[in-house]
Amino acid sequence: MYKKIVVNVCEHETRIALLEDGTIAELFIERGNSSDIGGNVYKGKVQRVLPGMQAAFIDIGLNQAGFIYVDDLNFGSCREIKRIDSGEDDIEETAELFHEPVISPNKKEEQTIGELITEGQQILVQVAKPPIGTNGARVTSYVTLPGRFIVLMPNSDHIGVSRRIENEAERNRLKEMVISLRKENYGYIIRTAAEGIHEETLDYEMKFLINLWRNIQEKYKTAPAPALLHKELTVCLRAARDLLMHEAEKMIIDSRPDYESVLSFLDTFMPNLKSSVELYEGYEPIFDANNLEGDISRALKRKIWLKSGGYIVIEQTEALVAIDVNTGRYVGKHNLEETILKTNLEAVKEIAYQIRLRDLGGIIILDFIDMEKKQNQEKVFNALKEALAKDKSKTHALPISELGLIQMTRKRTRSPLTQILCEPCFYCEGEGYLLAKQTICYNIYREIQREAFDMAGIKVALHVHHEIAELLHGEENHLIVSLEKMIGRQIVIYPKPEYHLQEFETYEIYKE
Repeated sequence: MYKKIVVNVCEHETRIALLEDGTIAELFIERGNSSDIGGNVYKGKVQRVLPGMQAAFIDIGLNQAGFIYVDDLNFGSCREIKRIDSGEDDIEETAELFHEPVISPNKKEEQTIGELITEGQQILVQVAKPPIGTNGARVTSYVTLPGRFIVLMPNSDHIGVSRRIENEAERNRLKEMVISLRKENYGYIIRTAAEGIHEETLDYEMKFLINLWRNIQEKYKTAPAPALLHKELTVCLRAARDLLMHEAEKMIIDSRPDYESVLSFLDTFMPNLKSSVELYEGYEPIFDANNLEGDISRALKRKIWLKSGGYIVIEQTEALVAIDVNTGRYVGKHNLEETILKTNLEAVKEIAYQIRLRDLGGIIILDFIDMEKKQNQEKVFNALKEALAKDKSKTHALPISELGLIQMTRKRTRSPLTQILCEPCFYCEGEGYLLAKQTICYNIYREIQREAFDMAGIKVALHVHHEIAELLHGEENHLIVSLEKMIGRQIVIYPKPEYHLQEFETYEIYKE
């Protein structure tokens, strides 16, 4: 599979698309007014301690306070750690490289949050997860600093090797090399790119990361809380470090300053990859030249049509995502079971693609069309597992239930694409629905009926949206006629194009 990275830079926004055989698979967006803060290190101040949740709010200088759990607190007393997941290859996953620390401390049942920190206390923390929706950033005091070949874990003494390095002799060589080179009792994760590395190169990076950690500690001593102590690389440089290194064959950038910045970065850490970076100087916008805008727009839609004529519907809530599969216009050629199976199998590929592109996370419920044959259900489930294998974020799916549903989870690392690119509709306030015009007419009827006994004017003026005015003059005119008989007054309707569809007001007219 041929992979390339396409980078579009404009003022205050950078978009990075990972293409697989010409199709956009992942999209990363960083904006100047709300840059991704994942990996940033701050000097924070404890704002509020929540004993009932074993957590605390930390002021790190952002609009929303950060949130820390007791398990993520470290003050030098706890050297033992656990893996977030079972394998050390987690550090190689794109989503985690972009946003998450590598480790988390073991849970200490005997210690409560109130025994570890107090309100007003200053604390050094790193953003483990950036703000998602209404939730603030999740922070940890277990700092991890990723480099090209290794990840430094100054709060641990653990040494791990990426599972993607399969040769046992090479794994042992790298581990022994790190042990012999380290001067301080720091922990390290050896990344896939370190395979075959020379001792001098590894020593250089270890010293670089240690100096970076020392600078952070020095800043912590003098900076007033809250303060930013270390900023993670820009999304463009992270793409060069993580995606170009592990996945893509080429990186194309449409901004000369960013192109030169990436070359300078690669010259220091990965000089052999400089030839893989190109400057795009075409007249046509780079995303248009690669036919990406249409796929991005499609990823924001609720309904996605399949080539066969079937379709899937994606509904996002705060707690979970529901995806429904329908045959739509597809009627098949032989029998119903075959039609359903073909639609479900086609939907599986599109669902896995949309989940990854939209970066959907948390609980996901897939409602496939009911299949009678057990073997067909297994085909669909196996096809889903195969399609999800391309996803870098950790997923877990259960077999099709008796209700025809697949329950799955996907690790949530960032805000989904719709939250980044969209906002709630100011018209329906994010509800997704408006009252039917007929319902609005009957609401107006009841409102005037309620107020009629307090009215003293000779007429009633009704200001409504122009579409409602047309309806009240037309097929719903019987409501106005009935009201006029009931209240003994004429009702004069005034259309107001600037009104919200559901908005209306009544006024009394006292004279002609």
